[in-house]
Formats: sequence, structure tokens, C-alpha cells
Amino acid sequence: MMPADIEKKFSNHWKNDDEEGGKNLNEELFLREQLKAMGKGDLKVSYTKVVNNQAGLDLTNNIHNLLNNDLNVIVYNFVDMLSHARTEMEVLKELAGDEMSYRSITSSWFEHSPLHQALKKIADKQIRIVLATDHGSVRVKTPYKVVGDKQTTTNLRYKHGRNLNYEPKEVLAFRDPKEVGLPVPTMNSSYIFAKEDGFLCYPNNYNYYVNYYRNTFQHGGVSLEEMIVPVIKMQSK
Repeated sequence: MMPADIEKKFSNHWKNDDEEGGKNLNEELFLREQLKAMGKGDLKVSYTKVVNNQAGLDLTNNIHNLLNNDLNVIVYNFVDMLSHARTEMEVLKELAGDEMSYRSITSSWFEHSPLHQALKKIADKQIRIVLATDHGSVRVKTPYKVVGDKQTTTNLRYKHGRNLNYEPKEVLAFRDPKEVGLPVPTMNSSYIFAKEDGFLCYPNNYNYYVNYYRNTFQHGGVSLEEMIVPVIKMQSK
């Protein structure tokens, strides 16, 4: 389903960028509704979201109990948290200065993580694992100026608002959100998406934000790094 379809079908659970509350608080509900739509509503399903190390340890300790289910969905939030933390923490900027070192830190974390321990515990079981991600990220380097009103969203890789002014060649723009299956938060809303390694900044305190966010890893734009989603299928030998 496209975002506009989700907003229409689940109007009580959809959140626009200017509304309070997270967008990812109803994932289990959406999962179960999707299974019903596929005629799989009678499956025994579990949904686990790991947002800190203790939750990861709990998953490791409970992993064998999950084997009684038909389908287990596990969302691991660490890599997304790492990309945001790298923006805020100088020490992480030093440790993960480029793509190669960023991947190295992620790999080192996984090797010593509760997730790795949990997978090793069930490696000899006859199960199938599908490993994927919701999006990638890109290291942004090129700032582009965008002018908007107070309701314009703050994301660095995409923005929507009523009175956006930008250089058309620098972004992918949609004056009519419905054209690409996006909701229309306010009358005359339009969307713009950053391409390649660009990031979107307001003229206010422009130089400060350019220096602060340049070379950080961001997502929400339309670069290949963000849009191509890897899917890996694994089965015990």
C-alpha cells in the first residue's frame, strides 16, 4: 500500500509529520492486517521490536520459545539509531568518518550483539530466515537552499509544505502528492526529495546547519543507497 492508501484505510493510526506521535508505533497492527488480507490471518504470529540492549538480551533468552510460531517478525533498531547518534556525537563522527568505517562499526557491533547470539542458538533448526531492511542511508555532502513557511517539515532529505521555494534541478518535486500515492496534509501541499548526496537547508543559520550536517548519514531521499532494499533468505543446511 502507498502512504495515501494507508492514511485512508487506517485513518486513526496514520501520523503526518506535523502531528505528535511516532509513525512506527502500529507496525504489528499493520502486519496482522496484511496477513488477513493475504488469507493468512490464522497463522500463529509474534512481533518483537528491539530498541535497546536489554530487549536484545530478552530476545536471545526467549528465542527457542518463538520456534513454536508459524511466523516471527523481529525489528532490530540499532543501525538506524547508530546513524542518528553519529550525527549528534563527535566521537562517532571520528570513528565512522566514511562509508567503510561506518560499515566496519556496524559489522563489529553485529558480531558481539545479542542478535548474533540469538541466531547462533537456532542455527541448527529447520527454519527459514528472511533478513531485510526498511531503507538505506547516504552520506550527504551537498547543501541546497529551500525556503518554506512555518509548517514546512524539518527532514534533511525530503520536505513538504504549502509554499516551498527551491531550485527545481536540485530535487525531485511533486506539486500534486496524490500523483505518487502520498497524503495531502494541507491544501496545496507539495513534496520535494533530495537526490544523490544533497541535503536541504533553510536560509536561516544556513552556514551553521551546513557545517553541522555535512558528511552525516541521512535517509528520506531518493538516492540508490536509500531506495534499494536488500533481501537475504537463509535456511539451515
